[in-house]
Amino acid sequence: MDTPREGVRLDKWLWAARFFKTRGLAAEAVNGGRVHHNGNRVKAARTVNAGDRLRITIGTDEYQITVLAVVERRGPAAAARLCYEEAAESVRKREEARELRRLAGSGFTPPEGKPGKRDRRKIRSFTRKE
Repeated sequence: MDTPREGVRLDKWLWAARFFKTRGLAAEAVNGGRVHHNGNRVKAARTVNAGDRLRITIGTDEYQITVLAVVERRGPAAAARLCYEEAAESVRKREEARELRRLAGSGFTPPEGKPGKRDRRKIRSFTRKE
């Protein structure tokens, strides 16, 4: 019979809360310093309890969350979102960064196709150091 636990391993909780696709990726992120537990860098075996604060960096996004429930099993995404609460400041910063990335690429227009014979000649004459 399963007995209720006080906490669960950090890498296992991150996987169950669907921050990472595999437990191995979660452990790699924790050991790589991209996850902080109550403001401190920790190892993957650290125990997570309800009320703990985590700062998780995934790519360019940073999540500042508070653990609400300790789960060991990975379930549906809707249930996983109930296990933590994200700070409003964290959500705002992530949305601003997403908007900046979107605007950074807005001025770019890709070429319509391959360059023709005349265009290739122009490119060659431009790139030559004569």
